[in-house]
Amino acid sequence: MSNPDTKTYAGSCFCGAVQFTVTGEPAAMGYCHCESCRTWSAGPVNAFSLWNPEAVKITRGADNVAGFSKTPTSNRQWCSKCGGHLFTNHPGWNLIDVYAAVIPGFVFKPGVHVHYQETKLRIKDGLPKMKDIPKEMGGSGEVLAE
Repeated sequence: MSNPDTKTYAGSCFCGAVQFTVTGEPAAMGYCHCESCRTWSAGPVNAFSLWNPEAVKITRGADNVAGFSKTPTSNRQWCSKCGGHLFTNHPGWNLIDVYAAVIPGFVFKPGVHVHYQETKLRIKDGLPKMKDIPKEMGGSGEVLAE
């Protein structure tokens, strides 16, 4: 039985050829400062929202989704028509990172900064700054000073 209070948010790539929904609440939200995310996003930091795979549904244009795995821990996906970024699948964590910027109606509430030892943009916002990632996800769990 579905919960009537569960929200569904619509998102899409840059041109709209790929459309998707996310339902419920993400497992985590925050900012990643690693070189891979910075290079991929073409920015100094990447805003992420991690979702259980069952919560993410491509509703249009699945045949336009292309992907690349730089490492076995992540498969980055984008629209093959416009190049707009969509997701990063993290199979080892059984989570999908849906880039916060591609879900316009979703209220992004970050809780952590990860890979902060690689930062190019210092942010003083009172959130924890993880050296890499939390221990339960395979990292050191070390928190750095803001």
